Amino acid sequence: MALSFHHLIVGGQRSGKSRQAERLARQWLNAPAPRRVTMVATAIAGDDEMRARIARHQSDRPEGVHTVECPLNLTQKLSEQAAPDHLLIVDCLTLWLTNWLMPMSGAVDREGWLRERAALLAALPDLASPVVFVSNEVGWGVSPISPEVRGFVDELGWLNQAVAQRCETLTLMVAGQPWSRPVEHEGAL
Repeated sequence: MALSFHHLIVGGQRSGKSRQAERLARQWLNAPAPRRVTMVATAIAGDDEMRARIARHQSDRPEGVHTVECPLNLTQKLSEQAAPDHLLIVDCLTLWLTNWLMPMSGAVDREGWLRERAALLAALPDLASPVVFVSNEVGWGVSPISPEVRGFVDELGWLNQAVAQRCETLTLMVAGQPWSRPVEHEGAL
C-alpha cells in the first residue's frame, strides 16, 4: 500500500488506533523502494502509569520505526522531518491538545495553541511527507460537568474535523477493527 496522502485514525481509548497506525507503518516499510517511518510522539510522562503506557507503545512499534518526542511544536517537527519517502505518524493529537490546553505545569497558552493549530492546518497541504494522525473520539459520551473539560472536548472535535478536511482517508477504529473511507471534503459533490 502506497501512502501518498494524509490519513486520520480516530476512535475511543483502547480501540486499536495506534495498532492500526503501526500496521500502516509496516506496509510503508515493506514497499520495494527504500522508505522511512518516524513516530512523532506527543505524550509527556508525568506519572508512573503514563510512563508504563509510553513504554508499551514503544515496545509495540515495528522494527525500523524511529521516534521523536514532540509535546508542543508539532508543525515545526513535521516540517523538519518531511520527505516524500518518509511516513510520519503523529500519536496523538489528543495528547498534543492536552499539552496546550491542560498543561501539567504552567498556565494555559490559548493564543499559542491557536497559532500552532493554524500553522499545522496551513502546512499540511504542502508537507512533503504523508502523515498518519491518531486521535481520540471523545464526543460520544456524557457531556462533562466542568467548563474546562467541555471546552477541551469541543476543541478536540473541531481539531479532528479540521485535520480530516486535510486528509484523504479517515479510519474509525471500533473494537480493534478499522472502518475506512475517503474523506468528503467541504464543497465537494
